[in-house]
Amino acid sequence: MKALEYKKLKIDLFAKTKDIRQYDKQTGNFYKSIVIMSKRADQIAAELKQEFQENSHLSAPQDRTSEEVYENREQIELSKLYEQLPKPTQLALYEFENDQIYFKDSDDQ
Repeated sequence: MKALEYKKLKIDLFAKTKDIRQYDKQTGNFYKSIVIMSKRADQIAAELKQEFQENSHLSAPQDRTSEEVYENREQIELSKLYEQLPKPTQLALYEFENDQIYFKDSDDQ
């Protein structure tokens, strides 16, 4: 999922109390659910980091010397976009609650 798609999601950015009993329904174990959400959050963070680096290289000036420091409006706007996104843990939690994460239990083999 791209950063703009994540921005369109209606995710509350503030901390809320959650009922933890709802997280063991899919896996049968609360801790397995936490591990699944943690791994998904790591994946999301890596995807966003890679996307940000690709986009920042596109807007970076090529003829800059080490002594020149100036504002690049495109890079500032790009940074603001990524700062306003929900955190990867919030996105993983949202995906888990809405059954958007596929996982396979290795114990079922």
